[in-house]
Formats: sequence, C-alpha cells, structure tokens
Amino acid sequence: MIRVQAMPFDPGGELNIFTAHTAGAGAVVSFTGIVRDVAGGLAGMEIEYYPGMTEKALGAIRGDAMQRWDLADALIIHRFGPLQPHDVIMMVATASKHRKDAFEAADFLMDYLKSRAPFWKKEQTSDGEDWVASKAEDENALNRW
Repeated sequence: MIRVQAMPFDPGGELNIFTAHTAGAGAVVSFTGIVRDVAGGLAGMEIEYYPGMTEKALGAIRGDAMQRWDLADALIIHRFGPLQPHDVIMMVATASKHRKDAFEAADFLMDYLKSRAPFWKKEQTSDGEDWVASKAEDENALNRW
C-alpha cells in the first residue's frame, strides 16, 4: 500500500491496521519520521510532489523491496503540504515471516525515501527559506543496497 496525502495520520492506528492484514507474518517493523527542528528554529516545512509520478516511483521501490526480501506486505505513507516541527511526516512498515527481512526491507525503503523519492522540501527558519539539499551520507546509505 502506498499513500501520499496532506492530512495527518495516526502511526499507531496505521500500524494496527497493517499488522491485522499481514497473515502469516511473524515480524512487523515500522519507522515513523517526524519533522525535526533545526538550528535557528524551524518555523515550518513545505513538501511538494508531482501527483502520479511520485506514487509510481514509490510503488516501484515498494515492488523492489517485495522482490528482494520475503515480505508479506509493505506500507509507505508520506505527507505533503505545510508541516510544523514534531508533525508526523512519513511512515514505512514491513511484514515478513522473520525479523531480518522485515528490518532490512524497512531500512532499504527509508534509504530510498530519504535520497531518491520525488519529494521536494523547503524549510522556513528565522534566517529565511531554503530548499533541503540531498546529503552525501544519505547517498552513501543508499549505495549499500
């Protein structure tokens, strides 16, 4: 399942629903990302995306994870629009028979989302607005896959 949405969501509720529909799984791993504050104080963040293109890209990487690991299911939820510090920004969850596949697949999905997913983030601070650039450490993390 892939969702790109403006509305807030409850990670605990989403995890309960996801887990309830993963018959045969012995492990569920989830990661929830929140908007973190930055030095100088984050007033807010704006996330942009291209409808259709972004969902297609997320679907492809989810499919890749489903093929690489023995997964019962994988979930990606990502928000767009204006966000504030401490808002939930995204979530991934993976389910498999064994924990190793679930952990590795979730890590893989997070590395992809951090460096390649077609989202554009602009931070607003007391110093002004800046687009968030990709970081070498994020690229290096993705290269291990």
